[in-house]
Amino acid sequence: MKVKNIIVVGGGAAGMMAAIVAKRQGANVVVLERNARVGKKILATGNGRCNYTNVFTDIKNYHGKNSKFAYSPLSQFGAKETIDFFERLGIAHTIEDNGKVFPLSFQASSVLDVLRYELAELGVDIVCDAYVKSIEKAKKKFLVTFEDGRTKNADAVILATGGKAMPSSGSDGNGYTLAKKFGHNIVEVFPGLVQLKLEGDFLKAIDGVKVVGTATLLHKGKVIKEDTGDILFTNYGISGPPILQLSRSALEILSRGEKPILKISIINSRKKEELFEYLKTRFSYMPKKNIDIALIGLINKRLINVILREINIDKDKKVANLSNEEIEKIADVLTDWRFQVVGSKSWADAQVTAGGVDTNEIDSKTMESKLIKGLYFAGEIVDIDGDCGGFNLQWAWSSGYVAGLNAALD
Repeated sequence: MKVKNIIVVGGGAAGMMAAIVAKRQGANVVVLERNARVGKKILATGNGRCNYTNVFTDIKNYHGKNSKFAYSPLSQFGAKETIDFFERLGIAHTIEDNGKVFPLSFQASSVLDVLRYELAELGVDIVCDAYVKSIEKAKKKFLVTFEDGRTKNADAVILATGGKAMPSSGSDGNGYTLAKKFGHNIVEVFPGLVQLKLEGDFLKAIDGVKVVGTATLLHKGKVIKEDTGDILFTNYGISGPPILQLSRSALEILSRGEKPILKISIINSRKKEELFEYLKTRFSYMPKKNIDIALIGLINKRLINVILREINIDKDKKVANLSNEEIEKIADVLTDWRFQVVGSKSWADAQVTAGGVDTNEIDSKTMESKLIKGLYFAGEIVDIDGDCGGFNLQWAWSSGYVAGLNAALD
């Protein structure tokens, strides 16, 4: 039986998984990595702790023009298989809030170390500082040309170049250029899991203020998405896990030339009506205080004057002189403060790329191109992206596994 020669373009999570799986199937595997070493982006995941999967992984956590495309790779190699795969490599795991899985060492470097060890142990050839300029197919062979003129031949090629998010890790969108030359369409890409820019001249005054609250994305009066957790106000807008979760939907709406609204509930433990009654009782204890003083201890001090300006209440007004209508306005803004979303931070700040190679042109069961036999895709280059919480790395492992297995077996 002829041994297959496989080239994996990109040494990130998906590329390393594809290489390990293909090599275990008996193929000769070469990984081409543009950086000085593989796995650079893995070190940044989970704030350096590497949230490498999620036990609640479900198709609903994935997005794209056809999010159901992710179903087959995820069902072939899901969270359970991922945990087992890494346990066998040496990664003891622990499960935290919302099903997030971390290495027990809480070091992203642990995940990268065991992957690199396995690649070396299997004899996978890793070529670093190798930027791929072009890939051509003549008859049944692929010719891969580097930027410096070197070339390599292969029977199959797996494109696992990543997207455009976090360009410091080497993601510059080159994979899209390579895919387009083979006739593949690219669904328009934009930053996913990224901080949002808001309209407002008061943002500098509350830069750095953190609240535990609920963020709700609204469009045309409808709730599009909602999430609760740490929310951070910044001088450009807003950040924090709930904001990252909403960002894809917000940018999708903006890309259509429409305007999404972000609703922030600073106090989400009480409904507006309950808060109104609470405020009336609270203020009855302190009738002589100015309203700005009376709100200390309820919300972050730096928010007080900004919020009072927003609802046109003089900060020096005595609590005893507040009307029910004014108290209602305070209850309203604390449970339903609305902002106009105007954009997002750049690719440098994004954790993942939304958009990518059109899934209509890829076989979901094998990750092989429907246009070019022997060309496979894995990871972020494909028009599939996940929610925050380990879902994007799970997509990398799942798609990498399927691509590596089928490239070697075909």
